[in-house]
Amino acid sequence: MSPISIAPCSSPPVASLELVADNVAFNHLGHCVTDLARSRRFYEELLGFEFERELHPPDDPSGTLLRLPTPLGMTALYLRRDGLVLELLHFARGTTPARERVMNEPGLTHVSVSVDDINAVCARVAEYGGEVLADTNIGVGVFIRDPDGQLLELLPMSYREHLDADAGA
Repeated sequence: MSPISIAPCSSPPVASLELVADNVAFNHLGHCVTDLARSRRFYEELLGFEFERELHPPDDPSGTLLRLPTPLGMTALYLRRDGLVLELLHFARGTTPARERVMNEPGLTHVSVSVDDINAVCARVAEYGGEVLADTNIGVGVFIRDPDGQLLELLPMSYREHLDADAGA
Protein backbone atom coordinates (compact mmCIF):
# COMPACT_ATOMS: atom_id res chain seq x y z
CA MET A 1 0.00 0.00 0.00
CA SER A 2 1.28 3.45 -0.84
CA PRO A 3 1.36 6.22 1.78
CA ILE A 4 -1.83 8.19 2.07
CA SER A 5 -1.78 11.91 1.31
CA ILE A 6 -3.65 14.12 3.73
CA ALA A 7 -4.58 17.67 2.80
CA PRO A 8 -4.69 20.36 5.50
CA CYS A 9 -8.04 21.69 6.65
CA SER A 10 -9.26 24.17 4.04
CA SER A 11 -11.06 26.50 6.42
CA PRO A 12 -10.10 27.62 9.92
CA PRO A 13 -12.47 27.00 12.83
CA VAL A 14 -14.97 29.74 13.55
CA ALA A 15 -13.62 31.72 16.50
CA SER A 16 -16.58 34.03 16.95
CA LEU A 17 -18.94 31.35 18.24
CA GLU A 18 -19.59 31.23 21.96
CA LEU A 19 -19.52 27.73 23.45
CA VAL A 20 -22.76 26.58 25.01
CA ALA A 21 -21.06 23.83 27.00
CA ASP A 22 -17.33 24.20 27.47
CA ASN A 23 -16.89 21.16 29.69
CA VAL A 24 -17.80 18.17 27.49
CA ALA A 25 -16.30 14.67 27.52
CA PHE A 26 -16.82 11.85 25.03
CA ASN A 27 -18.39 8.77 26.69
CA HIS A 28 -19.05 6.07 24.12
CA LEU A 29 -20.41 5.17 20.71
CA GLY A 30 -23.51 2.90 20.85
CA HIS A 31 -24.01 0.09 18.34
CA CYS A 32 -27.07 -2.20 18.34
CA VAL A 33 -26.18 -5.81 17.48
CA THR A 34 -28.19 -8.96 16.82
CA ASP A 35 -25.72 -11.49 18.25
CA LEU A 36 -23.67 -10.14 21.14
CA ALA A 37 -21.12 -12.98 21.25
CA ARG A 38 -20.47 -12.77 17.48
CA SER A 39 -20.03 -8.99 17.56
CA ARG A 40 -17.81 -9.14 20.62
CA ARG A 41 -15.58 -11.70 18.86
CA PHE A 42 -15.44 -9.52 15.71
CA TYR A 43 -14.32 -6.41 17.56
CA GLU A 44 -12.04 -8.11 20.09
CA GLU A 45 -10.30 -10.73 17.96
CA LEU A 46 -10.23 -8.99 14.57
CA LEU A 47 -9.72 -5.37 15.62
CA GLY A 48 -8.14 -5.69 19.07
CA PHE A 49 -10.80 -4.03 21.21
CA GLU A 50 -10.62 -4.94 24.90
CA PHE A 51 -13.52 -5.85 27.16
CA GLU A 52 -14.26 -3.16 29.71
CA ARG A 53 -17.57 -4.09 31.37
CA GLU A 54 -21.03 -5.54 30.85
CA LEU A 55 -24.27 -4.12 32.23
CA HIS A 56 -27.84 -5.42 32.41
CA PRO A 57 -29.78 -2.24 33.21
CA PRO A 58 -33.37 -2.44 34.45
CA ASP A 59 -36.11 -2.11 31.83
CA ASP A 60 -37.35 0.99 33.61
CA PRO A 61 -36.02 3.68 33.23
CA SER A 62 -34.04 2.27 30.25
CA GLY A 63 -37.20 1.92 28.15
CA THR A 64 -38.04 5.57 28.78
CA LEU A 65 -34.52 6.77 28.00
CA LEU A 66 -34.31 4.72 24.79
CA ARG A 67 -37.94 5.34 23.78
CA LEU A 68 -38.59 1.61 23.48
CA PRO A 69 -41.47 -0.47 24.86
CA THR A 70 -40.62 -2.83 27.70
CA PRO A 71 -39.58 -5.50 28.34
CA LEU A 72 -36.17 -4.80 26.83
CA GLY A 73 -33.88 -7.45 28.29
CA MET A 74 -30.99 -5.18 27.31
CA THR A 75 -27.32 -5.98 27.67
CA ALA A 76 -24.76 -3.22 27.23
CA LEU A 77 -21.24 -4.51 26.65
CA TYR A 78 -18.42 -1.97 26.59
CA LEU A 79 -15.24 -2.46 24.56
CA ARG A 80 -12.30 -0.07 24.41
CA ARG A 81 -9.66 0.57 21.75
CA ASP A 82 -7.27 3.50 21.58
CA GLY A 83 -9.50 5.73 23.73
CA LEU A 84 -12.72 4.89 21.85
CA VAL A 85 -15.40 3.15 23.90
CA LEU A 86 -17.78 1.06 21.80
CA GLU A 87 -21.03 0.09 23.51
CA LEU A 88 -22.57 -3.04 21.99
CA LEU A 89 -26.30 -3.06 22.75
CA HIS A 90 -28.25 -6.28 22.57
CA PHE A 91 -31.98 -6.64 23.22
CA ALA A 92 -33.52 -9.96 24.25
CA ARG A 93 -36.81 -8.90 22.67
CA GLY A 94 -35.09 -8.67 19.29
CA THR A 95 -34.12 -5.92 16.92
CA THR A 96 -35.55 -4.43 13.78
CA PRO A 97 -33.92 -5.65 10.55
CA ALA A 98 -30.78 -3.79 9.49
CA ARG A 99 -30.93 -1.77 6.31
CA GLU A 100 -28.11 -0.59 4.13
CA ARG A 101 -27.39 3.10 4.57
CA VAL A 102 -25.70 5.26 1.99
CA MET A 103 -22.77 7.51 2.81
CA ASN A 104 -24.62 10.77 2.14
CA GLU A 105 -27.53 9.89 4.45
CA PRO A 106 -27.53 12.11 7.56
CA GLY A 107 -26.27 10.48 10.73
CA LEU A 108 -23.30 8.34 11.64
CA THR A 109 -21.83 6.95 8.44
CA HIS A 110 -18.87 4.84 9.56
CA VAL A 111 -16.14 4.16 12.08
CA SER A 112 -12.57 4.51 10.82
CA VAL A 113 -9.65 2.48 12.18
CA SER A 114 -6.02 2.22 11.17
CA VAL A 115 -4.38 -1.19 11.01
CA ASP A 116 -0.84 -2.43 10.36
CA ASP A 117 -1.83 -4.68 7.47
CA ILE A 118 -5.12 -3.96 5.68
CA ASN A 119 -4.82 -7.06 3.49
CA ALA A 120 -4.32 -9.36 6.50
CA VAL A 121 -7.39 -7.92 8.24
CA CYS A 122 -9.49 -8.17 5.07
CA ALA A 123 -8.45 -11.79 4.62
CA ARG A 124 -10.08 -12.64 7.97
CA VAL A 125 -13.19 -10.43 7.97
CA ALA A 126 -15.53 -13.15 6.65
CA GLU A 127 -14.28 -15.60 9.28
CA TYR A 128 -15.65 -13.20 11.92
CA GLY A 129 -19.03 -12.72 10.23
CA GLY A 130 -18.25 -9.51 8.36
CA GLU A 131 -17.90 -8.57 4.71
CA VAL A 132 -15.19 -6.82 2.72
CA LEU A 133 -16.59 -4.33 0.23
CA ALA A 134 -13.97 -5.04 -2.44
CA ASP A 135 -15.38 -2.41 -4.80
CA THR A 136 -14.36 0.29 -2.28
CA ASN A 137 -10.67 -0.70 -2.26
CA ILE A 138 -8.68 2.34 -3.38
CA GLY A 139 -5.27 0.89 -2.55
CA VAL A 140 -4.85 2.91 0.64
CA GLY A 141 -8.21 2.19 2.22
CA VAL A 142 -11.22 -0.08 2.02
CA PHE A 143 -14.60 -0.43 3.69
CA ILE A 144 -15.78 -3.54 5.51
CA ARG A 145 -19.06 -4.34 7.25
CA ASP A 146 -19.27 -5.86 10.70
CA PRO A 147 -21.69 -8.78 11.27
CA ASP A 148 -24.62 -6.36 11.60
CA GLY A 149 -23.73 -4.27 8.56
CA GLN A 150 -22.01 -1.34 10.30
CA LEU A 151 -19.48 0.25 7.95
CA LEU A 152 -15.87 0.34 9.10
CA GLU A 153 -13.17 2.11 7.13
CA LEU A 154 -9.75 0.44 7.23
CA LEU A 155 -6.82 2.77 6.70
CA PRO A 156 -3.08 2.16 7.01
CA MET A 157 -1.29 2.97 10.27
CA SER A 158 0.58 5.72 8.40
CA TYR A 159 -2.71 7.66 8.31
CA ARG A 160 -2.97 7.57 12.12
CA GLU A 161 0.70 8.38 12.55
CA HIS A 162 0.20 11.45 10.35
CA LEU A 163 -2.74 12.58 12.49
CA ASP A 164 -0.70 12.05 15.67
CA ALA A 165 2.20 14.05 14.21
CA ASP A 166 -0.13 16.92 13.26
CA ALA A 167 -1.66 16.94 16.75
CA GLY A 168 1.78 17.23 18.32
CA ALA A 169 2.80 20.15 16.10
